[in-house]
Amino acid sequence: MIAIGIDIGGTSIKGAGITKEGKVLDVFSMPVDKADTQEATINKLINAVNVYVKDQGFKKEEILGIGCGVPGVMDTKTGIVTYSNNLRWFDLPIVEMLEKGTGLKVRITNDANAAALGEARFGAGKKYKNIIMITLGTGVGGGIVIDGKLFEGNLGKGAELGHSVLVMDGEQCSCGRKGCFEAYASATALIRDTKRAMEQHKESKCWEVAEKLGKIDARVAFEADRLGDEVGHQLVENYVKYLGEGLLNYFNIFRPEALILSGGIANEGEYLLSRLRKYFELYNYGFQGTPKVDLLVSELGYDSGKIGAAALFF
Repeated sequence: MIAIGIDIGGTSIKGAGITKEGKVLDVFSMPVDKADTQEATINKLINAVNVYVKDQGFKKEEILGIGCGVPGVMDTKTGIVTYSNNLRWFDLPIVEMLEKGTGLKVRITNDANAAALGEARFGAGKKYKNIIMITLGTGVGGGIVIDGKLFEGNLGKGAELGHSVLVMDGEQCSCGRKGCFEAYASATALIRDTKRAMEQHKESKCWEVAEKLGKIDARVAFEADRLGDEVGHQLVENYVKYLGEGLLNYFNIFRPEALILSGGIANEGEYLLSRLRKYFELYNYGFQGTPKVDLLVSELGYDSGKIGAAALFF
């Protein structure tokens, strides 16, 4: 028995058959055309799933169902995506459409929740019962697993960890509010700050790194810091401060056993984690008298969303 896990993104949709042991079978993918209506996109997805099932030789009775990780807010009980900012989806009955088009049972959750469930069941969090996962990408996604179960909040619209306010009246966030954690800890935020610093410091090695990479992305500040550049160092220090403060909020609210970082910035690995751990030791509320929170990096990488979506059926 398998489930099909689907990870829906802003530019592409990827899916795969997932075994109960968390093994990823052959992957299928399709681009997201922003010119399509939301219904047209789902119809293309239905076709992609049906072709995949046929090509893989799966029998319908071998498939527990289709799990979808979707960016945005949704009612997980009714299966309606209320709003997806990146996809511009409004009140989309995705579960009803997919079930009718594929003949399979369908469940949905937020994409960050799916990734958290994947890591909790089969990845870096599998030895813990209580974990939080934070995705550091274009935005900041969050997922919470309590006592081995995904916590989604009322009508599945909770756990929006990227949108707690870190700085009152601070930087503009894509959600419409100001000062969100996402506006300071995302890759987008670090790129914004790097560009500002580079304009003010033409002598910075950030320029050299950006030229080598062919663009200004979240790696520039870290690479410049490694080269001993003061501007790069200050950018990393500021980023660690904001990221550290946001994570400490979740330590103090939930006191999980582990917090898992994923996304592009998490690829900095120990270079980032060691600085965060030092920050936690200095500023963690009740540090000496509270249980330690293990800080980890995702083990499943880009598969976590597909695996976690499928795990909705396990």
